[in-house]
Amino acid sequence: MYVADSWQDFEVIDTGDGQKLERWGDILLARPDPQVIWPKARPESWRQADAVYAPSDKGGGAWDFRRRLPERWEVQYRGLRFFVRPTGFKHTGLFPEQAANWDWMQGLLRQRPNARVLNLFAYTGGATLACMQAGAHVTHVDAAKGMTQWARENRDLSRLPETGRRLR
Repeated sequence: MYVADSWQDFEVIDTGDGQKLERWGDILLARPDPQVIWPKARPESWRQADAVYAPSDKGGGAWDFRRRLPERWEVQYRGLRFFVRPTGFKHTGLFPEQAANWDWMQGLLRQRPNARVLNLFAYTGGATLACMQAGAHVTHVDAAKGMTQWARENRDLSRLPETGRRLR
């Protein structure tokens, strides 16, 4: 099993009762996770959440901000930098558990100079940036223009070159 255990800016603080409490940088977010069917182990920690996502019966939901947060903020993983922000569908723009896959891909790509990678449904670019960092020529494709723009911002934030890389 691959485990994403090299994060310094992300941590799962607790899970339970259909929710997870996560630290993104210095910000604590509580959001639903239907796979979490056990009770909370550290109920006192949840009072420290900076924002809590409340799902709606009609789909989507809304964040309850308990303190003023920046619109977006930075987290980093092994030299890659990403903007995260709470979205209207409980997401943050990054799936931190995927870092295990990024590490695996980088291990393969470092053995293949000038490899070409096609990343479909590429979202905000986590895998794209990891492949670029390993030296691959990457074509990043996502149907949502806003996600592709977010990926460009993450690429720029990570100071990765534009040449040989396409984000569409």
